[in-house]
Amino acid sequence: MYIHWLVYMVSIRWLVYLERMIKPANPTCERIISAASALFYNEGIRGVSVDAVAAKAGLTKRTLYYHFKSKDDLVAAYLAARDQPNLALFRRWFTEAEGGLPAKVEAIFRNLARSARHPKWKGCGFLRTSAELANMPGHPAIKIGAAHKKKFEDWLRTTFEAEGIGNALPLARQILLLLDGSFAVVLLHRDPSYMETAGRAAFSLTEAALAARRTRARRQAGHKRFD
Repeated sequence: MYIHWLVYMVSIRWLVYLERMIKPANPTCERIISAASALFYNEGIRGVSVDAVAAKAGLTKRTLYYHFKSKDDLVAAYLAARDQPNLALFRRWFTEAEGGLPAKVEAIFRNLARSARHPKWKGCGFLRTSAELANMPGHPAIKIGAAHKKKFEDWLRTTFEAEGIGNALPLARQILLLLDGSFAVVLLHRDPSYMETAGRAAFSLTEAALAARRTRARRQAGHKRFD
């Protein structure tokens, strides 16, 4: 009971933190986060100074520090601002795709591959930031990135459970691994076809899980006939 309560309290704490990061208190914060997002995504967080963010936002560094106590807070706000829009985009690609569940899962990869063909595409901002902060596991941005990936995993898990798939969590994690692995390989080779290949693998995994569900259902129906 205590562990459940502790997990709940930690989750609430991070939800409050994310809410503050995602919804800036005023337009000045929005300008700062917009400028930081463009610079951090294009050039990396270590390659961008607070002075550069302030200049792009058209503000003084003093004004920036009035709204954000440190560069670390600004990096966290950058990722927090990407959280819900990215998740909503994945859900939209999934929902709008034609076909059954396997095709809808594959559509996420197919749409990402199309995005990766844009010359300004620089991969997954969450993964790139985590790589730059690999020696700082307690950094707020790392926690936000981990929470984002967990939300995607949880959404897939609940979607698979709704389809009656028994091993929904392992399947969701396999899809997530394919997704994040393809982010890394496509960024390395600059070849979006790797993401399309990962999508076909995700299709096969999901199709196999549905086939197992149907087999299980037939066996259960057979047992009932002989009861």
